[in-house]
Amino acid sequence: MINPLKSASVSMRHHPPAAKLLRSVDCGELCTSQGLQVGCPPYRQPSLRNSNNFALSSVLRTPKKYSGVSQHYFNPRVEFDRPFVYNKLQNWNKFSRNIVARSELAETGYPDAGYPSSDLQLSSKFRGICFYAVTAFAAIFLFVLMMLAHPFVLLLDRYKRRAQHLVAKIWATLTVSPFYEIEFEGLENLPGSDTPAVYVSNHQSFLDIYTLLTLGRSFKFISKTGIFLFPIIGWAMFMMGTIPLKRMDSRSQLDCLKRCMDLIKKGASVFFFPEGTRSRDGKLGSFKKGAFSVAVKTQVPVVPIALIGTGKIMPAGMEGIVNPGSVKVVIHKPIEGNDAQALCNEARDIIADALNQKG
Repeated sequence: MINPLKSASVSMRHHPPAAKLLRSVDCGELCTSQGLQVGCPPYRQPSLRNSNNFALSSVLRTPKKYSGVSQHYFNPRVEFDRPFVYNKLQNWNKFSRNIVARSELAETGYPDAGYPSSDLQLSSKFRGICFYAVTAFAAIFLFVLMMLAHPFVLLLDRYKRRAQHLVAKIWATLTVSPFYEIEFEGLENLPGSDTPAVYVSNHQSFLDIYTLLTLGRSFKFISKTGIFLFPIIGWAMFMMGTIPLKRMDSRSQLDCLKRCMDLIKKGASVFFFPEGTRSRDGKLGSFKKGAFSVAVKTQVPVVPIALIGTGKIMPAGMEGIVNPGSVKVVIHKPIEGNDAQALCNEARDIIADALNQKG
């Protein structure tokens, strides 16, 4: 029996006008008797983009109802313009390689930061919405308590403001408890509540502040001036005595360090993130020695603290999600010295070792 596809293909090669005629005719009518589908299929079957057959299957495809018949496909563009098709296939393969590369890049950063499951991503976003709902709800009521206590705090405890930090501890505990557990190690290394000190820690996530507030210590954080404009949260930070700082402003940095030294001399403690910003890849960055200069000039101990796990729960730059997980806070023994750079290096080595061993 003569194969109509083969004969049509041969006739079109020797008679170019026949090609034009064949393109204008529904090719499916020519091969209905053979159980073959010719030309572009009326639908597309699902195909993985990362598959090597993706590009080929997007051009040549046989429906399932003809799976028992010889799967020969005739496409005029394949027959008469093969270079075009080969270029198209090459472009699709290049596109699929780009997709593979992007999917691999999505897993970089923290070791467990990649969450390929769409269900898990959706769950993390939902947890993020609930997290901010809980923190806003708790902040509104506790902020009223802060406002009522603030006049008495200014009169009786102007520098440490322990009552305001107690309210902040309650707020942070209520916020994080439904979403992740915190394990503390080395609480015995914390100085007495009446002993001023400089606390330093690595900085991985927006959750670092919440986690540190649960310690219940009256140390003063340093924050960007823009944060103080946020309703409720910014106002509460002002009442707690948080120290404002304008980044990239040398005069503001000097004023910040002077205020830190004044607070320490008055009996308060201060808290620094020596990296200056949150780590984007989970790796410990270089330390600036401003905090250690304050410690040397005021002759107070430096307390290194390692935060482990906050970056996996809420990675930097992804503040809208809260992934499942737990956090560990490792408090190391205080260190002292007369050389700011030596203290800086020692504190960084201590925190880095903790992250490598327990991270």
